[in-house]
Amino acid sequence: MGCCSARCMLILLCCLQLITALERQVFDFLGYQWAPIMINFFHIIMVILGLFGAVQYRSRYVIMYLLWTLLWVGWNVFVSCLYLDLGGLSKDGDILSLGVSSHHSWWKENGPGCESERLPSAGWKNQQNPELTTVLSCWLEYQYIEILHCIIQLLISLLGFVYACYVASTFSEEDDSFNFIGEFHHPSKPFKLLF
Repeated sequence: MGCCSARCMLILLCCLQLITALERQVFDFLGYQWAPIMINFFHIIMVILGLFGAVQYRSRYVIMYLLWTLLWVGWNVFVSCLYLDLGGLSKDGDILSLGVSSHHSWWKENGPGCESERLPSAGWKNQQNPELTTVLSCWLEYQYIEILHCIIQLLISLLGFVYACYVASTFSEEDDSFNFIGEFHHPSKPFKLLF
């Protein structure tokens, strides 16, 4: 196999997914968004298993990665619809924090170019749901940053899905030449695998 093979591309895409998922996980932790934290955690585990499957030529792990990728695409479409207020969803709700807290995206108050104003300490005590910071303006609104995260994840996932389908099919063809005890049967060279 060459360095530009489908297997190498799948390994590269899995590494990119790990990097972007870890970055997303950090900002979800900062915003106390518990649903994305749990989904990202499972995503990281599944991408590691897919990466292991690609490196070790294990089609079952690659197929598991394929199935998870479909769920991951659905999750990112859901989050995009939530931040765009589509389909009766609202970004101002507490769906992503699982109703545990009133926290929102970290990017809401800390986005690029955001100017914020601190409220005086006595002014917020009478409110039902106090927020200590009022964001006056941002260069890029937080919902668009979250949607950009989703779009990046969708693009990498869709490419990963295509490459994983091809890799799983080639691994399955290679698996057909192995029997259940790990012996490779070739008409001219029978030998036993070490692992």
